[in-house]
Amino acid sequence: MSILKKNIIANYASQIYVAIVGIALLPIYIKYMGSEAYGLVGFFAMLQAWFGVLDLGLTPTVGREMARYKGGACSALAFRQLYRALTVIFVIVAVIGGAVLFLSSEWIATQWLNIENLPVSDVIIAVQIMAVSVALRWMTGLYRGVVTGSEELVWLSGFNAIIATLRFIGVFVSMWYFGFTPLVFFIHQFFIALIEIVSLAIKSQQLLPQKSSFNDAIGWSFSPIKSVLKFSLTIAFTASVWVFVTQTDKLVLSGILSLEDYGYFTLAVLVANGIMMIGGPISNAIMPRMARLHAEQKHEEMINVYRKSTQLVAIIAGSAAITLVATAEPLLMAWTGDLYLTEKVAPILRLYAAGNLFLCIAAFSYYLQYAKGNLKYHLIGNIGLALILIPCVIFAASHFGGLGAAYVWLIMNMLFLFIWVAYVHHKLEPKLHNRWLWNDAMIILLPTSFVAYLLFLIDSNTNISAGGNEVFTVIIVGFIVMGVALLFSGQAKLLFINKLKGFRE
Repeated sequence: MSILKKNIIANYASQIYVAIVGIALLPIYIKYMGSEAYGLVGFFAMLQAWFGVLDLGLTPTVGREMARYKGGACSALAFRQLYRALTVIFVIVAVIGGAVLFLSSEWIATQWLNIENLPVSDVIIAVQIMAVSVALRWMTGLYRGVVTGSEELVWLSGFNAIIATLRFIGVFVSMWYFGFTPLVFFIHQFFIALIEIVSLAIKSQQLLPQKSSFNDAIGWSFSPIKSVLKFSLTIAFTASVWVFVTQTDKLVLSGILSLEDYGYFTLAVLVANGIMMIGGPISNAIMPRMARLHAEQKHEEMINVYRKSTQLVAIIAGSAAITLVATAEPLLMAWTGDLYLTEKVAPILRLYAAGNLFLCIAAFSYYLQYAKGNLKYHLIGNIGLALILIPCVIFAASHFGGLGAAYVWLIMNMLFLFIWVAYVHHKLEPKLHNRWLWNDAMIILLPTSFVAYLLFLIDSNTNISAGGNEVFTVIIVGFIVMGVALLFSGQAKLLFINKLKGFRE
């Protein structure tokens, strides 16, 4: 089995586990902590995303340069000099960013969040712990870049699964002994963040080129950054814009909704984000591989990886998203047993799941630009998207709450895929777009969506999912949707035929 296949399988196994553990326990958090306290958990997740603005393009730059070093396009000494310079920048940014958030804790607790029942003093301390934890977790980007660029994703997948277990399941042990309060929850997350950063630092040191492989001293200088500055700053700006694009709705609603309602909104978004988590392992595996193939001037192999990976995302992430859209009510009812929560969350969940599917497919144009080292169109596209999306989200969220923000999210991601991604492909890989969009994505997603819609109509008319049959409904729809997706995938059919021939021989 090739390294790429092993990495994709390991990534998927890890991400599916992380997604299941992280999402399946959400109703338990709400049950024992309360929806208002869970709103703080959602706020914590949003802070981590906004902290990504400070990344400055450094994490993907580390990963890309490590891949280029492995591909022979960068010397051992040059990479170590770059790595040392980036380490200094990471530390400085983490300290400054964490300190600003720490010092703003009282203002956030008293002026921004709409607290109803939680003690203000506890919320202030919780935000301070969040600040330190977010800074520590952000620092791990440096080490994850080294591990990812080395294509050591099997190890990283196992590590992520362990950390997820400690973070999502282990916290119940802490809360069982010390109480189901926000402070106990966030103190536990702080200690897990410490374990995470120390472990990744040790692993990255093992993967870095050793000093014995070069004679000259590494030295202390920021000059090595100059060679990757344009690429890094382009990623930095687009990443910042991307955070604005994907997190503005959460930020606006955190100040508009009560902390309790914000908890419900967060629940819907986090479940829908499972779609992104499912698509993430493929991007983590193919980005360093495509960058290496481009460095080795193996263009056809790079495009082949690009198209096959698109079909894989369309099958797996597409099936998951379409199943969520079709079975939102029975899934939430079976999961939470709470009719009120289901009615509040289901409409938002549907729209975000569909929007995230369009986002997963549209993200492939970024992977292509990343491999080529030219992010100009990604930069322009994200600026344009942000200029339209952000005011629309602010207006919709202010007037229609979470549901309004969800509609904007769906529509904008759909337009981005069909308009801007087509233009990017036209500029970078002429004649690729139609083959890629229709033969690798839509030929799978359209019939799958049609079948799911028929199943939704049947359930609506016959009320199959009522009376305790919710789990059965979700499972059956999921299997049927996945089967249809596999049936219409050219790569899946080719793999099946090859396996069948091998069996006959």
